[in-house]
Amino acid sequence: MSTDAAAAVPVAVAPAKRAPINKYAFACALLASMNSVLLGYDISVMSGAQLFMKEDLKITDTQIEILAGVINIYSLFGSLAAGFTSDWLGRRYTMVLAAAIFFTGALLMGLAPDYAFLMAGRFVAGIGVGFALMIAPVYTAEVAPTSARGFLTSFPEVFNNFGILLGYVSNFAFARLPVHLSWRAMFLVGAVPPVFLGVAVLAMPESPRWLVMRGRIDDARRVLQKTSDSPAEAEERLLDIKKVVGIPEGVSDADDVAAIVRASNKSSRSEGVWKELLINPSRPVRRMLVAGLGLMFIQQATGVDCVVMYSPRVFERAGIKSKTNSLGASMAVGACKTFFIPISTLLLDRIGRRPLLLASGGGMAIFLFTLATSLHMMDRRPEGEAAALGAVSIAAMLSFVASFASGLGPVAWVYCSEIYPLRLRAQAAAIGTGLNRIMSGATTMSFLSLSDAITIAGSFYLYACVAAAGWVFMYFFLPETMGKSLEDTVKLFGKDADDEDAVAGAARHERRKSSTELSAQ
Repeated sequence: MSTDAAAAVPVAVAPAKRAPINKYAFACALLASMNSVLLGYDISVMSGAQLFMKEDLKITDTQIEILAGVINIYSLFGSLAAGFTSDWLGRRYTMVLAAAIFFTGALLMGLAPDYAFLMAGRFVAGIGVGFALMIAPVYTAEVAPTSARGFLTSFPEVFNNFGILLGYVSNFAFARLPVHLSWRAMFLVGAVPPVFLGVAVLAMPESPRWLVMRGRIDDARRVLQKTSDSPAEAEERLLDIKKVVGIPEGVSDADDVAAIVRASNKSSRSEGVWKELLINPSRPVRRMLVAGLGLMFIQQATGVDCVVMYSPRVFERAGIKSKTNSLGASMAVGACKTFFIPISTLLLDRIGRRPLLLASGGGMAIFLFTLATSLHMMDRRPEGEAAALGAVSIAAMLSFVASFASGLGPVAWVYCSEIYPLRLRAQAAAIGTGLNRIMSGATTMSFLSLSDAITIAGSFYLYACVAAAGWVFMYFFLPETMGKSLEDTVKLFGKDADDEDAVAGAARHERRKSSTELSAQ
């Protein structure tokens, strides 16, 4: 990352006393993030349900592997669609749509008579996962004041982990039902929360940045006045947004420029954004994409979803043979993710994004290596020593989950919601979410086959190498974003193309002026 580019952005000076959390912004972030409960639930409930549906539907390990991981591939379509609907319908109605999709998917899976019907339900649920993953961090980042943006934008990951814990609890709670009812009950419970969440989201305001993009300046001002720490900050945020959207400074809200901007955005935003992102990105945009997509890749390529999805099998390999006991032990994974995530939530706006990412990535690499080594050694030791190594394996797996939850898990979503300019944010976030889900699907759909080929220990050695490489990437390619407004954050990656054109145009004008003066002399 260019030192000059980073130096060009003013360093925020911490206030003597931290401002209290804006209660209205807090409530908005809370409601927006609750869809993530359904996301985590749909992913983790499969870890226990697969044990019973395999027996009930007489399906193979390969079919289970595909069913477990394919939801992440399906979510790619959801995340890309959410990028479109969030600009078309708005951030708020996109969240309502996500809740409706989750409700439909849970019903289809819970009532599925066979494997094909179950796969159809998994497809619908995957669309909902993509919607929720993309829209909650974007909305929260756009509503939150700068002083608490990291804290509030981490909420989706907090609720995602809470949903994972609920999925494990559901597995354990319904495990004693008859086989043909147990896994169906686990899925059908997931149809209840979306009904309430879809209604609750309607009480939220729309994103002020989306409102400005639509020319609704007065509406945006009212939202900013409620979600900012002071009236002065609200006006400053509004001026920054208007500048980015293209409304000149000093133009009144009633001016026709707002309508012109609105019409221009409606007609050309989609084509221009995708072209700027994928076909002809400027140098700063390329740097943003490298940082954002790289972070999304690393987050899932370390195999964390394999631990969530197949934790009963890993516990069985570590020596816990009873099905009920392994499901109970899997609850510890969900509890670990849920209870450690507040560490990053509380520290994001105090020590910054980079320290948390680097500490988390380093811990993940160490604990993955420890897990792989202990599992590898278990096959070569007598039963007494194998039991001790099993305990080490379980401790290492829980420590890996804790390291992920206290850093890379939530911070990656916060970081990627901050670094893109307004005109690119929704689509860039959609691309990043899509890559994240592809990697999650690739790891979860290949874990059982990979473990058969190179052993479970070998799989975790591979993930440990990815985590170590990810640490190097984060150290060199991710600048700190703490304390900067969303409009200032993009400057960390260099001058925008428009700024460069303006500088070049001014230089040409000066040269022509000098040439004219010399000719006159």
